[in-house]
Amino acid sequence: MNAGDMRWLLQTIEDPETAERFVVAQYERGRISYHAMAEIARERGWINRSANEVLLTATRRSTEYATAQ
Repeated sequence: MNAGDMRWLLQTIEDPETAERFVVAQYERGRISYHAMAEIARERGWINRSANEVLLTATRRSTEYATAQ
């Protein structure tokens, strides 16, 4: 499934919180890529750039710590 398919499906979900949970669930199940999830989240205003940068930095550090052990 790509971002376009997700946008089409999201038209049927009226509640923004439900739509966000749906997109995250699709990502967690491997049905959409991280890039598609992030693109949709930015379009819908679920994330902002500064929050995203903090998350990416934390994720990188977490991954680096896990591989160092």
